[in-house]
Amino acid sequence: MKKVMLGAVMIAAGLLSTANAQIQEGNWMVGSSLLSSRFGLNTGAGYDLAIQPKAAYFIKNNVALGGYVNLGISKTTKGSPTAFDYGVGALGRYFLSPGEQGVDNLLNHGRWFFEGNAGIGGRSVENADSTTGLDFGVGPGYSYFITPNIGLEGLVKYVGRTGFGNEGLNSNITFNVGLSIFLPTAHAKRLANDAK
Repeated sequence: MKKVMLGAVMIAAGLLSTANAQIQEGNWMVGSSLLSSRFGLNTGAGYDLAIQPKAAYFIKNNVALGGYVNLGISKTTKGSPTAFDYGVGALGRYFLSPGEQGVDNLLNHGRWFFEGNAGIGGRSVENADSTTGLDFGVGPGYSYFITPNIGLEGLVKYVGRTGFGNEGLNSNITFNVGLSIFLPTAHAKRLANDAK
């Protein structure tokens, strides 16, 4: 019983700590979107099961640049063919400072951000032609820090792909849930000490 109580106290302390997200120059962010819902703009709604690993380096406070890989399957309606989605490219993320948000941080544990990406992506549909093209997306998100270095994230994003062949623009609004880990580096610690 004592171990359960001690574990509960440690979890509560982690959840109640202030969000010091390590979003300063010199740090790394690694994570992934783990769950995605798609709302079709010109292709119909459906489901997506996708994983999108990403890594980014903070080139200055609140600004991170990096890359992503996209792997997933999707289906539009019952009986329709299953599609395999893939992509690779660059991403950028800008975290809003508390004063820019207009409201205090939600429970002092999180940060709003904007994310954009561009790269090469495609879709392969069973028993049909596949397409490859320019993959892009942009949208706002919120990172809720369950510990000072781990954020649970929600992201609403406009995503699109324009094919290189005869494929036109295909776009959707997606809602993604994921997790990011913010890794402090010796360089960032040195910068923080120099600022003091």
